[in-house]
Amino acid sequence: MKEKNGEIIALLGWSLPAIEAVDKLDRPYVVVGPPEFQSFADTHGIQFIPWQFDVLNERSDELYEKLKDLNTKITVPIYEETVEWAGSLNAKLRDNPRIFNRSLLLRDKGLMKRKAQMAGIRVGVFEEAHNKEDIYRFLKRVNEALIKLDGDINDPIHVKPLSKAGTVGHRMIRDPHEIELISDSEFPLLMESHLDGQEFSCEAFIHNGKIRFLNITEYVKLGHSNFVPASPSLEEWRPQIRAAIEQLVDAFEIKYGVIHPEYFIAPDGTLNFGEVAARVPGGHIFELIEKAYGFSAFQAQVLCSDPDTTEEELEAFFPEEVVSAKGHAGSLMVYPNVKIIEKLNIPEDLKNDPYFERHDMFIPTTSKVAERVGFGNHYGTIFFFGEDSEKMRSLMKEYEKYDFYL
Repeated sequence: MKEKNGEIIALLGWSLPAIEAVDKLDRPYVVVGPPEFQSFADTHGIQFIPWQFDVLNERSDELYEKLKDLNTKITVPIYEETVEWAGSLNAKLRDNPRIFNRSLLLRDKGLMKRKAQMAGIRVGVFEEAHNKEDIYRFLKRVNEALIKLDGDINDPIHVKPLSKAGTVGHRMIRDPHEIELISDSEFPLLMESHLDGQEFSCEAFIHNGKIRFLNITEYVKLGHSNFVPASPSLEEWRPQIRAAIEQLVDAFEIKYGVIHPEYFIAPDGTLNFGEVAARVPGGHIFELIEKAYGFSAFQAQVLCSDPDTTEEELEAFFPEEVVSAKGHAGSLMVYPNVKIIEKLNIPEDLKNDPYFERHDMFIPTTSKVAERVGFGNHYGTIFFFGEDSEKMRSLMKEYEKYDFYL
């Protein structure tokens, strides 16, 4: 793509795969990232602006000035904490304050749910919690509405931080005593009723308000395992899923970039909205898309974020959905079941399985395993690739509880 007047793209956040991908696009870019990456950027000739995204003060406008001086046309958020920054910067760079307001919808889960509900999108019952008493009341009210009798097991509720990514800090609560495990520092939280059905995510690449490519990622277990494209039994609902994403795009007035919504689908095809993000998804999904389809999802995000990308460029870039996939690509995120790691334990059956591709598990420098909050951070990933989605699912379930760390 020819750049107009030397205008450049700014990547917000540090991600080597994203940097390598935009570098291959052969277009000018700058990376805005934590200061500790300055020396790496200098060594490898990466144009770099050091910035602390977790600090917001009277000097925050300096970043806009630096980017404006570089003739930046658009900023692209790589991870959750940069979404609001991208919204604010793009609002000023594009002289459109609505861009920032839309970014707030994609960061605050309470705002997000209310906006979706007002647009007629199906969501569960939800409220914001400012203390433990709020959670006690919500758990009681939800189960009273379900006409529970004394002795019946409670339906669970979910609590999660209002502005953190994905499964970070996510808890499922069924019994009142579990509420006491939540520290006061975690508030405020969003509380939601439990939604039945199969959970999945979509990765929708949007340009000029239109979906240019829609991937459906099937979750085998939330926060642990997923694969791309989804199985035939989930893909058969693609027309309904696409219609739901189009409704979401219209309701949230999303014009450019990538969104990563999560939904629940019942056996009859009824869809319930979970939440939506506007950055690179977790679970190595971008890597899985590239393995299955052969195109870089990081490059797709940059191309779709740029209003100047042409229809011809988009048509040449994206392959046909589902049928052009070379197979199913999956990832299984591994969590240690021990408190102290002494060695890796990788079974020969796994290494010899034709669906096994590679793993990036390692012995950490600190052998003590970090305490998990919610799903916590995984200690490596196993990657699979093969033609049969049912075999993919069974492999992931087989190794989900395997003790890879001893």
